[in-house]
Amino acid sequence: MQLEFRRATMNDATVIAQFSADMALETENLTLDRERVRRGVEAALRDPAKGFYVLAIADEKAIAQTMITFEWSDWSNGMRWWVQSVYVHPDYRRRGIYRGLFEHLRGMAEREEAVCCLRLYVHRENRAAQAVYQKLGFHETQYHLYEMDLPRSG
Repeated sequence: MQLEFRRATMNDATVIAQFSADMALETENLTLDRERVRRGVEAALRDPAKGFYVLAIADEKAIAQTMITFEWSDWSNGMRWWVQSVYVHPDYRRRGIYRGLFEHLRGMAEREEAVCCLRLYVHRENRAAQAVYQKLGFHETQYHLYEMDLPRSG
């Protein structure tokens, strides 16, 4: 199977939203509002400051994705890329698709002078994903992740 890796465009919004919602259901048993997810994907695709998506393409269709968002680190004087929305379609798993997608992404990051590290978070019960990330060279940090949801309509 021949793979191509490319940045997503607005034409990819529907499949990205589908993959993101499917990933939430599969990994965290969360049923997301698919229309809201689509609007969120489109917002990111319209505004590069929010981040970008990279897709793995086979047979002219998207089969895997990841999203990158940004965090500036004054400590490192560099940009951290957060790896998010990781998904490989079930028909294409265990074939090295995500490894290829990640290596493409890592190459992009290494060519960007300001990028100082790649980070991600993973659900504490998702042992399979944790094993994949460790094989790719990620290590667990000393930080716990906290969040606070704020009320909004969007």
